[in-house]
Amino acid sequence: MNVDQTVSTFLDFFRERGHQRVTGSSLLPPSGDPVLFTTSGMHPLTPYLEGRPHPLGRRLVNLQRCLRTTDLGEVGDRTHLTVFEMLGSWSLGDYDHQQSLRWGYDLLRDGFGIRSERLYVTVFGGDEQVGPDTESLRTWGGLGVPVELTGEDNWWSNGPTGPCGPDSEIFVWTGEGPPQGTPTSDQRWVEVWNHVRMRYRRHEDGSLEPLPRSGIDTGMGLERLLTILQDKPSVFETDVFQPWMTTIPPLWSTDGPSLRVIVDHLRSGIVIIGDGVRPSTTGRGYVLRRLTRRVLTTLWRDDSSRLLSDLPRELIEHTLEHFRQSCEVGHVREVLVDEERRFSTLLRRGRQVLTREGFVGKLSEEDYDYLHQTHGLPRDLVVGLLTPQ
Repeated sequence: MNVDQTVSTFLDFFRERGHQRVTGSSLLPPSGDPVLFTTSGMHPLTPYLEGRPHPLGRRLVNLQRCLRTTDLGEVGDRTHLTVFEMLGSWSLGDYDHQQSLRWGYDLLRDGFGIRSERLYVTVFGGDEQVGPDTESLRTWGGLGVPVELTGEDNWWSNGPTGPCGPDSEIFVWTGEGPPQGTPTSDQRWVEVWNHVRMRYRRHEDGSLEPLPRSGIDTGMGLERLLTILQDKPSVFETDVFQPWMTTIPPLWSTDGPSLRVIVDHLRSGIVIIGDGVRPSTTGRGYVLRRLTRRVLTTLWRDDSSRLLSDLPRELIEHTLEHFRQSCEVGHVREVLVDEERRFSTLLRRGRQVLTREGFVGKLSEEDYDYLHQTHGLPRDLVVGLLTPQ
C-alpha cells in the first residue's frame, strides 16, 4: 500500500463503523495551551475526552500532524521523526475498550494484511494506584494474541496532569524468520498502534480521579505503519520520503544518519514554517532555529559551500502539499535562507571567539556551556570548528 491507500483504508474502516472525520489541525495548539506544539492526535480533543460534547458526535477519526522534540536525539535511526502524522480513532463515552481492541485487530489483519502471528501486545500490569488491565488481557487472550505485562510503559497521559489511563500497545514483528522474544526484549518488535482507556484525570498532587465518562483514544504513527506495509528497513525508505531520499544524496553527497537528520529536520522545518512560525530565540521559533542550524551544522561539517538556497522548490512544494498547507514556497525559502545567513554570521564570529580566547583541542563541559550560553555556539559546531579538516 502507498501512503494514500493506507490513509484511506484506515479512515474508511472507521467511517463504516459510524465515525466522523475530524479535520486535522495545525501543529500549533489552541491559545492558552501550555505546550509548544501538538504532540499527538488526541491533543486537540482533550476537552472532549474530559467530557465536553463534540459537535460531530461520539465516534471520531482523523489524521493529525504532530511534532515531538523529546525524540530529537534519536532522529537519524530507522523509526524516529520530528514531524510525523498520527492516525487516530476515538470513542467519547460510546463503545468500550474491548470493542476498540477487536476493531484494531481486524483492521491490522484484514484491512492491512498483517498476519496475526506477527502481532504481540503489551498491557498495563498494575501499580500502587491502579490494578492490572484484566479486560484487555481477556480480550487479547480471546483473539489469540500473545501479551506481555508492563508497568508505566503501558500508562498513557498527555502530561503531568489531565486525562490518562492504561493502554494496550500493539507491536508487529519486523525481523527475519519466525518471531522471537517479546516487545521489551527484542527491538525487532515495532510498536504501531496504541489503544488507551481514558478513565482518569491526574491532579497536581499525583492523585487520580475517575472521569465522569470513560473514553477511548487510539493513535498509530503513519510513517511507522508504512515501513511495515511496504517492507522497508526504515521510515525514510517509504514512499512518503521518496522525493527527499532521491534528491538530497546527489545534491549534497551525504548518506547514513547524517542524511536522515538533514531530511527529517529540513522537512520538519518546512512544516513548522508552513504553520506560521519564524525562527527566534524562544518558544516555537527556537525549535525551528535548532532544527535549521542542526541541518546547517551537519551540511557544513564536510563542505561549507552547501547552501539551503540549493534546495529544489519541488521538495518544498511536495512537503507543503502532503501536509495540506497553503503557505507559499517562496516564503518558506526566504525564511530558511535568512536563517542560514544569520547562522553563517554566527559561525564567523565563533571562529573569532575560539581563536581570540585560545580554545583548542579537547574542551571541558564548562567550556562547551560557556560557548553555547555566551556566544550561541552549539556543541556540534564547536567540535566541527576545532576538528582539523
